[in-house]
Amino acid sequence: MKLSYLAAMTSATIENGSPDIEITAAAGLDLAGEGHVTFLANPKYTPQIATTKASAIFLAEAAETGRDDLIVLRSRDPYVSYARALRLFHPEPELRPFRHPAAVIDASADVSANTEIGANAVIGMNCRIASGVRIHPNAAIYDNVTIGEDTVIHAGVSVRENCEIGRRCIIHNNSTIGSDGFGYSKDENKHWLKIPQTGRVILEDDVEIGANTAIDRASVGETRIKRGAKIDNQVQIGHSCTVDEDALICAQTGLAGSSHIGKRVVLAGQVGIAGHLKVGDDAVITAKSATSHDVEPGKVLSGIPAFDNRDWLRSTAAIRKLGEMAQAFRRLQKKVEKLEDGQK
Repeated sequence: MKLSYLAAMTSATIENGSPDIEITAAAGLDLAGEGHVTFLANPKYTPQIATTKASAIFLAEAAETGRDDLIVLRSRDPYVSYARALRLFHPEPELRPFRHPAAVIDASADVSANTEIGANAVIGMNCRIASGVRIHPNAAIYDNVTIGEDTVIHAGVSVRENCEIGRRCIIHNNSTIGSDGFGYSKDENKHWLKIPQTGRVILEDDVEIGANTAIDRASVGETRIKRGAKIDNQVQIGHSCTVDEDALICAQTGLAGSSHIGKRVVLAGQVGIAGHLKVGDDAVITAKSATSHDVEPGKVLSGIPAFDNRDWLRSTAAIRKLGEMAQAFRRLQKKVEKLEDGQK
């Protein structure tokens, strides 16, 4: 595509070079070649500008290349512009209406003709599958499930009974939506008695769920993942949780039951959230951290138990010096003992 079209579609401005030059791909600084567009978002990669073979680069307003032969595309956010470029060069394939002969679709299901249904996919009773939906092989859609327009269900996914999936969602391989919540009570014989999990899971529009993730249904009511939330691989979301709009939950994070995750919250990898907690809007909890208390909006927390990230950084810096501090303490202790002995 021409550079002028690429700039227009990525909200960038051409600073130098011909707008008619052909751009054929987008790639990172170290991989880009002639005819490619690249980007710089993290300053630590600035030295790679000198050696990149790209023809054009997305740059922030104040950044410079130091090269006259590299066309600059000025952008408010080079990473977003680069992402849009990648989407232009790698568009989603057009839907091909198709039902594999090995798919099993209950006669009571309402499945749009404009769908792709793969081999051995199973669609249960009273399901409603909208136009543009892709259901890949070996997916299991239980009874009374609703799936909105242009959603993609990848191979091996299970969507349990009564769940609702919005429009333009993506659910990656082997994830389970609506598995039973982990609910038990101890009976008079001290045996665990299973509590029926009669609720459901709702994914609103534009939600993406990674591979091997489990989102549990509520015992009553619902577990809800709100519009635009993105959930990584191997995440556990307990029963009756709410994940608000545009939250980002990274791999191996676990939410205990009835947790509420606010708008635009970022939970990095292997974060643990105790049950019945509220994490406020725009909060960030860094990797391998856990909290057993509510988190105020906008806070950045680290550690176990999690506390303010700046204090945590100071604490970890001090921990690295504990060996030296112990030695210094012993030296001081010996000096004090000598002084005490001299006074006797």
